Amino acid sequence: MHDALAGFATSLALIVAIGSQNAFVLRQGILREHVLALVTFCALSDALLIMVGVAGGGALVQQYPVALEVARIGGALFLAAYALFAARRALHPAAMLPLDAPGLSLPAALATCFGFTFLNPHVYLDTVVLLGAVATQRGESGRWWFGLGAASASLCWFAALGFGARLLRPVFARPLAWQVLDGIIAVTMASLALVVWFGQGGVPPGV
Repeated sequence: MHDALAGFATSLALIVAIGSQNAFVLRQGILREHVLALVTFCALSDALLIMVGVAGGGALVQQYPVALEVARIGGALFLAAYALFAARRALHPAAMLPLDAPGLSLPAALATCFGFTFLNPHVYLDTVVLLGAVATQRGESGRWWFGLGAASASLCWFAALGFGARLLRPVFARPLAWQVLDGIIAVTMASLALVVWFGQGGVPPGV
């Protein structure tokens, strides 16, 4: 149980930060669009990557720098494109859809979330390398409990973020609120794109 709690706390410390994945889930949660599907996708993706790290996949990831380089370039371009879309929405509030208007289709929402998850090389550093390295220090049985706790933290966080975002709907009935949110998202995505593109080392506080 101690290992599971340690995994929960460590994982939560990494993912509770403004990042591309979190910003997208928050926006979709406010719109109430495909929230269950997106929360499930994010939680399962994190669980998969965490378990790969717990099983010793961190060393494997580090042996294939070309794959991380491809993810770095693709992720930077993807984040930059989304930053431009968010900036356009922020600068043209008249083009924003009302809360009850249809937005992204389910395939489009999942594809976007896939990009934020698997085209971001930092997600591999956070989950596979870092959490995997910490887990292996807890012994053969302890590392799996650590991984289970880490995956549980991801599920709890994305569920709270996605389903809790609906509480903000009254605020986002006003176009100005959407301008502020999309402005923050644009700055966040652009900053992350620069960090990913220039390959700043280390493990960031969130994905």
